[in-house]
Amino acid sequence: MDLIDTMLKEQLRGERHRTVINGFGWVDHRFVRDGFIDGLSCRALALYLFLVTVSDGEGHSYWSVRKVAGRLGLTPVQVKKARIELEKRELAVYESPDWYLLALPPEGTGVKS
Repeated sequence: MDLIDTMLKEQLRGERHRTVINGFGWVDHRFVRDGFIDGLSCRALALYLFLVTVSDGEGHSYWSVRKVAGRLGLTPVQVKKARIELEKRELAVYESPDWYLLALPPEGTGVKS
């Protein structure tokens, strides 16, 4: 049993307690634990978080590059560079107009760089 499991968790702001709701996106804990986050630029991380929150349950979203850029405060060229980072790490694929988040590779296969 982990130490965190044995600790008493206190709600600091009970009125803002998070719960899973329709449209809830998630980031696999392995994204951090297994090092997939390491070496990604802030722009690539922002794009990944954006895609996690706007994608459907299978990882698809259909936002235009222009609209993604506007929401993230980036240029389309910066979005493209961030996308290329995610594709090189096998975290996402883009075939206009479809963005697709990929499941992380099986544990023990190492981080793609």
